[in-house]
Amino acid sequence: KRVKHHEALPWQEVGDFVRDLRKRKGTAAKALEFLILTATRSGEVRGAEWSEIDLAAKTWTIPAERMKAGREHTIPLCEDAVTLLNALPRAEDSNLVFPGVRGGLLSDVGLTKPIRSMGPTVTVPGFRSTFRDWCAEATNYPNEVAEMALAHSIGSAVEKAYRRGDLLAKRTRLMDDWCRFVNTPTPKGNVTTIQGATA
Repeated sequence: KRVKHHEALPWQEVGDFVRDLRKRKGTAAKALEFLILTATRSGEVRGAEWSEIDLAAKTWTIPAERMKAGREHTIPLCEDAVTLLNALPRAEDSNLVFPGVRGGLLSDVGLTKPIRSMGPTVTVPGFRSTFRDWCAEATNYPNEVAEMALAHSIGSAVEKAYRRGDLLAKRTRLMDDWCRFVNTPTPKGNVTTIQGATA
């Protein structure tokens, strides 16, 4: 079976994309930024509830029934993610963090609207690939830390049986570094004139 790859933004361009995204208003733009900062899936973000989030501990714990792998997953929240959440209004009749226009679940199509209005031909799932490429190409974090940040299964059945931890401390550092990278301006090339030596 052929693997379908989602179109992803090159990791070197994610900072510029997020800076442009932050100029846009609306729930979808905020939800997309949160998805990028947490390297999570569309359904996980769209279905996020305030009861899953601990702002004091800076964690977001997604219950097993909402995870693709069927296992509870705790995500460390970087400062930007916490700031974003603190600035969001809370609906009295909904526990959803990013409710749709009528108070229900934000649609998958709705989450793509900010991307379409900004121009790049990338997909929402592609941002997880952007994050993974950054981990591999721009950091020294071990493979298992990056894979666990994405809630991927790691290793053989035997290794899984002995691996009891969730590498939360290491993943916290990873997500903080990702946040810093996202906030780092992309260096622009400068042309320097080199004067020739005079006799």
